[in-house]
Amino acid sequence: MKTFYELDPATAAGVRYILFDIDGTITTGGKVTATAYGALWRLHDAGYRPIPVTGRPAGWCDLIVRQWPVVAVVGENGAFVFHISGGRLCRYTHPNAAPEGFREKLDGILSAATQKVPGCRAAKDQPYRLYDLAIDFNEDAPLLGLEAAEKIRALCAEMGAEAKISSIHVNAWFGRYDKLSTALSFLRETGETRPKERVLFLGDSPNDEPMFEYFPISCGVANIRRFAPKMKHLPAYVAPREGADGFADAIAHFLSVCGQSAPNDAG
Repeated sequence: MKTFYELDPATAAGVRYILFDIDGTITTGGKVTATAYGALWRLHDAGYRPIPVTGRPAGWCDLIVRQWPVVAVVGENGAFVFHISGGRLCRYTHPNAAPEGFREKLDGILSAATQKVPGCRAAKDQPYRLYDLAIDFNEDAPLLGLEAAEKIRALCAEMGAEAKISSIHVNAWFGRYDKLSTALSFLRETGETRPKERVLFLGDSPNDEPMFEYFPISCGVANIRRFAPKMKHLPAYVAPREGADGFADAIAHFLSVCGQSAPNDAG
């Protein structure tokens, strides 16, 4: 991984969309910091199109798209996109997001996980989810660590679910989709035909791997290094600092090399 300060003006010039993970990417200690949130407003005001791509639930995504300076939000690891159109909240749901019997299967996974990995539990945001299961291993106490997360992920896979590890949860779902496939579907709906040139993606953990693999202009905040030995696809660049500080640093550099001006075709 190159340092993000090696991103050059020619590479950055075509970017129109800033896609980014939330937890561990724009947060530090579980909080969206003033510098990270300010960076989002700087992107918004410069004419770029910020889009969170997160494992967080539908309930959170409703608030985010309404109140944050973003144009859309991809939620529950790609189950849906919320966006505002004509002053109304709209939702695109991935066609594979709700296979028959998925809720009962997720209940079975949670039961098996809590028996086989002591201390794990449903995430506190589970009541606000529509399509997936979030198993907490590292958000609220007790903090179980990455080894426990790997056991949970393997169990989910054994039971037929898609599963990804974030910095705090193991997310499990039924249906073939992920952050990348849904983000690309939404971009196509907006008329975007060159996403590899037009997107800068920032993330921090293994559930961002599909994005790191696809987008050549991708950056991990420095905490990506703790997951790197277990990842197949790393970002092209890495920020020098972790979490929200790394995100703010990366956006400051991006805007600097772009002259902090709006993209020519921003609308």
